[in-house]
Amino acid sequence: MPKLVIVRHGQSQWNLENKFTGWIDIDLSPKGVEEAMQAAEKLKDYKFDKAFTSDLIRAQRTLDIILRNTGMEDIPVEKDQALNERMYGDLQGLNKDECRKKFGDEQVKIWRRSYDIPPPNGESLKDTADRVLPYYHSKIEPELKNGKDIIISAHGNSLRALIMYLEGLSKEEILKTEIPTGSPKEYIFDDSLKVIETKYI
Repeated sequence: MPKLVIVRHGQSQWNLENKFTGWIDIDLSPKGVEEAMQAAEKLKDYKFDKAFTSDLIRAQRTLDIILRNTGMEDIPVEKDQALNERMYGDLQGLNKDECRKKFGDEQVKIWRRSYDIPPPNGESLKDTADRVLPYYHSKIEPELKNGKDIIISAHGNSLRALIMYLEGLSKEEILKTEIPTGSPKEYIFDDSLKVIETKYI
């Protein structure tokens, strides 16, 4: 039975500074490096056949730390912007508290937590799912069907889109789903790629 492990990147410098990051290419904070190291420790007994990550350094570096510290640095790694974080448009680079003062708590909450209402010039979660899921079906699913064990290092919202699909969650359920940084989550499938077990490692 194939396994899929997903990991949200460790804390980034802008996570630390409470800024909307989106597609801005911000590196890990020192805590984020430590979270990636802790993820590697949790995965030390796993063996993956292939890895997938986004086009952004915080996800790539998290994956690199995990693979290097588990002796799997030689496995194939595919990088693609289809797995990038949700693009936050005009909010990118702005402090979240300042945004609440400028636009109001309710409006910022709608932009962050509604399924299909994007921030100005940005993406909604639905928009993010519309690029993540075709990539999953075309690139990752075939590997799982071939019995390969896969790890994905990506972002809160790109992984939220994937979790919604894998776990069959509603729009309301996925918006309440929190994905902690640096915490590997495992999916075990049957031969038809139906999820039969999932757990944080």
